[in-house]
Amino acid sequence: MARLLVVDDDLKIRGHLATSLRALGHAVEAAGSGPEALRAADAHAPEVVVSDVRMAGMDGMALLRELRRRHPEAVVILMTAYATVAGAVEAMREGAFHYVVKPFALDEVRLLVERAAELARLRRENRALRGALEVPALLESKCPAMQHAIGLARQAADSEATLLLLGESGTGKNVLARAVHAWSPRRDGPFVTIACTTLAEHLLESELFGHVRGAFTGAFRDKPGRLESAAAGTLFLDEIGELPLELQAKLLRFLEERRFERVGDVRTQQVDVRIVAATNRDLEAEVAAGRFRADLFYRLAVVPVRLPPLRERRDDLDALAEHLLASLAARHGRETPRIDPAARALLAAHTWPGNVRELANALERALVLSPGGALGPESLPDAVGAPAPEAPGEADAVDLSLEEVERRHVRRVLASSATLEEAAARLGIDPTTLWRKRRRWGL
Repeated sequence: MARLLVVDDDLKIRGHLATSLRALGHAVEAAGSGPEALRAADAHAPEVVVSDVRMAGMDGMALLRELRRRHPEAVVILMTAYATVAGAVEAMREGAFHYVVKPFALDEVRLLVERAAELARLRRENRALRGALEVPALLESKCPAMQHAIGLARQAADSEATLLLLGESGTGKNVLARAVHAWSPRRDGPFVTIACTTLAEHLLESELFGHVRGAFTGAFRDKPGRLESAAAGTLFLDEIGELPLELQAKLLRFLEERRFERVGDVRTQQVDVRIVAATNRDLEAEVAAGRFRADLFYRLAVVPVRLPPLRERRDDLDALAEHLLASLAARHGRETPRIDPAARALLAAHTWPGNVRELANALERALVLSPGGALGPESLPDAVGAPAPEAPGEADAVDLSLEEVERRHVRRVLASSATLEEAAARLGIDPTTLWRKRRRWGL
């Protein structure tokens, strides 16, 4: 049985086709227009859509394009009484599965729907297999703290609760966010990510909420935001601690009312989406400092999940290194090298301030520079074999805030790095995030 959506502005054809497909055991929704079909698709995430081409307002081609954007996994069959070769070619180019000419035999449509449903099933299974290959090895852990975090996230995934993933950069928050989506009832919907560190404030607002034509210089057409793109799925807000205060207020309103306006628009929109957020900041400290709204923090932290740093997951290091190295070797088209015992000892001794991201970076460098079938210590970055930086004295540390400790560490890394990008890689953060930290601290 598949979830189907039948779209036609002719009530008789729509009803007859829906009834025929229900008789085959499918769950069928029906809509009489493009906008109505989009609302039904957002609510029910159909696997197969059968739509007329000629409809008032939004026609079938426009509906196809919007469905491809919002629900890329849906298989779309178009119907028309005005068939042309050019129309069929355009439909296929836009991603239609098939192009049916009216009047059609019901048996023909039934067969097409069965084939489309099978394609949708194969896509779903393929996505699940990819997830099985990519996610578990990075999340399986012998560390009790990591096991607790994964168990908590898996338990919360079945609900609609907002998750706040906490932990240092590179601990796998983005991987866990994707896993939460895959474990949730929304798994067949889209998973959309927006990084709150990568855009200027006005661009970030447009990217999140969308904009209308003429809202600002360069806004030549209406553009939906990531919220709308994530309809019936999950929106992952990465590095939420970097969100400007003005946007924090708008996000809070959405979380409370599930309503928003595009930039420059007066019309209020509503969308069904689940929010997962992540940050490497201490948001409670940010709230105390006035840089993050307390009400938004409590809205986000319905289920807070804290991921431990890699230095607290020593028993996982070997398995993580082997998995990452195999994945990197496949990406570069190489045989997976074995890790030399001396190199393995260096990996085990390193403190990994950049966590799993730093480990992946070090292994990729070693793989590329390794001359043969063994990955030796000479191929690893110098930082991996260097002694850990001397920690400040206990008397000094006890008087420092967490932010001041971070500021001093960032300053030391910047001073010993040739470029901003190198410093960001050593810190395990995005260069844009490092640039913002420099600007905030005047470094």
